[in-house]
Amino acid sequence: MVGIPPLIQDLTLILSAAGIVTLLFKKLKQPLVLGYIVAGFLVSPQMPYLMSVIDKEDIQIWADIGVLFLLFSLGLDFSFKKILKMGMSPVISALTIVFCMMTLGVGVGYSFGWRQMDCIFLGGMMAMSSTTIIYKAYSDLGLRQQSFAGLVMSVLILEDILAIVMMVMLSAIASGQNPDGEQMVGSILKIAFFLILWFLIGIYLIPLFLRKTRKIMNNETLLIVSLGLCCLMAIISTSVGFSSAFGSFVMGSILAETIEADKIIKVVEPVKNLFGAIFFVSVGMLVDVHILVDYAMPIMLLVLAILAGQAIMGSMGFMLGGQPLKTAMRCGFSMAQIGEFAFIIASLGLSLGVISKFLYPVVVAVSVITTFATPYMIRAAEPCYNALAKRLPKRWVRSLNHNATRSHTNTTREKSNWKKLLISMTRNTIICLILSIAGIFAMNYFALSALRRVLTYWPGSILCAILTVLLISPALRAMMIKKNHSEEFKALWTENRFYRLPLIFTIVFRIAMALGFVFYIFGKMTHIGGALIVTIGVGVIISMIMSKQLKRQSIRIERIFIRNLRSRDIEAQVHGKRKPLFEGHLLDRDIHIGMFDVPEASTWVGRSLKDLKFRNRFGVHLSSILRGGLRMNIPNGNTVIFPCDTLQVIGNDEQLHRFGEAIENELIPEDPEIEKREMKLRQLIIKENSPLAGKTLKESGVRDKYHCMVVGAEEGQENLTMIDPNRKFEIGDIIWVVGEEEKLKALID
Repeated sequence: MVGIPPLIQDLTLILSAAGIVTLLFKKLKQPLVLGYIVAGFLVSPQMPYLMSVIDKEDIQIWADIGVLFLLFSLGLDFSFKKILKMGMSPVISALTIVFCMMTLGVGVGYSFGWRQMDCIFLGGMMAMSSTTIIYKAYSDLGLRQQSFAGLVMSVLILEDILAIVMMVMLSAIASGQNPDGEQMVGSILKIAFFLILWFLIGIYLIPLFLRKTRKIMNNETLLIVSLGLCCLMAIISTSVGFSSAFGSFVMGSILAETIEADKIIKVVEPVKNLFGAIFFVSVGMLVDVHILVDYAMPIMLLVLAILAGQAIMGSMGFMLGGQPLKTAMRCGFSMAQIGEFAFIIASLGLSLGVISKFLYPVVVAVSVITTFATPYMIRAAEPCYNALAKRLPKRWVRSLNHNATRSHTNTTREKSNWKKLLISMTRNTIICLILSIAGIFAMNYFALSALRRVLTYWPGSILCAILTVLLISPALRAMMIKKNHSEEFKALWTENRFYRLPLIFTIVFRIAMALGFVFYIFGKMTHIGGALIVTIGVGVIISMIMSKQLKRQSIRIERIFIRNLRSRDIEAQVHGKRKPLFEGHLLDRDIHIGMFDVPEASTWVGRSLKDLKFRNRFGVHLSSILRGGLRMNIPNGNTVIFPCDTLQVIGNDEQLHRFGEAIENELIPEDPEIEKREMKLRQLIIKENSPLAGKTLKESGVRDKYHCMVVGAEEGQENLTMIDPNRKFEIGDIIWVVGEEEKLKALID
């Protein structure tokens, strides 16, 4: 391959090997991630009998891009609002599992005598179950619509978030080589600050931009804009000390709240699949057979630690989250593997140069083994529960199964007015603080020096201080005034006169905080006297409180933000994409909603509900059909199923499982000779011995006997002449016929 750059040669080799191996794995019904890893091993220098990659550094660059797009896509599937609506149950489960598994991983690493950083990174890798592998296993086993699968996916979403936080913390720990509590707390606060800041600014600005450009935005430009925003946030994240992967995830989660989120997911998916494949192939290239042989015992012990640890600690985590024993065991057993985030964390450790080279191939081997074991662990959960239930006292089993507080039940007890008020005030104050700090930093970093150069020192400093106060004034006013006229505040004020002093204190405290910002700005930028700063600060605060224009501006900004935040929910409600409100109430009775997409090749297409008899066959009830932007609620028996319809079906786990198997398996079989059935257009001349001569179109049997169709007759005109069904064919007529090749040949012969 003379003249072809090594990068192109390597890319050709990688994609060719990945294509062949993944087709084999698809045939064997194994996760494609494993196929990519095997393909990477085959093209690595570890396999001297095959062609190997020339330049690993170039491939690593492509793999880093793959990590960006993988986490960007993960962010698109994530929603901060979903996490808030989940309540504390999945949060408790996720935190318990991550903490226990990370502790177990660190302990196992120390037992092998490995270095401290190896043990810490090993704990991080063992704590992260694989969303991709579990989702694939649920799909293969037909369990995706069961209620416990939804619980597992909720915890996996939270684990992915914790993995992002963990990556940032591991980077901070690795840079100092001395992990301590103060550094961890500082890292967490820094993450929280920038996460909230980027989310607030992103939700305010990006939907506005997309709304303005919606009419001229097609799939191509949407793809370019989305990937551009992803890379921009990756650069911003890197510039403030985080990883580029963290930034890409944040941008994905911001775009997930826009109306265009579903379109972005579709247009980005091919790019994500391409670069994600290169990343997983690069993972396989780092597998060293000699290391696997030398570390065979640690690999097997790590596999056993993950399988047993997730089965025990995972089940315990879900029970602490409020799940009954049987459901908790099914959830815990499902999570007994490590996957893509383990590779990403290992790549981070290698790039930082803080982990040993043997750890990466060891983790890959552990991931491969636990991935193969995942379906068996899922199937083993119920038999293990039955065996445990036989050995435990019946009183214990009843208590564990029936006294658990289900994760989806919400207490109807109303929060006190004080609690509501303090929570809302705290949330509002934190948001305003973050926006104010960001505004001060931006003006101090970007504007102060420039204004001093242009206007000399004092005028430039004073002007910058004034502009800074004007910039953050909406946030400062919201900090001081918001919630002072809320229903909770008024109720507490009138309910008891002893509440008035604490309420006044909350106002004074927030005004003092806003005043402190003004003091800091003028004192830091202008260095003027203290008395003058106090005078200016008090005057500014009073003018903010009294300004009606600032009040209108603050309210307008808040309304735009809320509208942007709720835009996707509003769009889903308008087009009927949201699940019915009654779904949550049915969960307590082991009945829930399942969402099923009708395949294009389904035998159900074109048939009525009366003919399909879903209730008799599966015991389920079809509540709604979603067709494009149309929702058909309570369809009658004459309603016909269309391709790509989304069916909302009500039933228990077993009923929905049978329904799901039927909709996936009852398909029109593929035609193995479809190429031979291509339609051809041929010219046919009626001759003396032709059996068509003297017959009408219907008498000729062209359609019924030969399965062909006469398009028209050629009579010297620009277009073909339509043939009258009662007209008889005459000798010399030139007709055009369409049909399959063999049918046309039989007709012409």
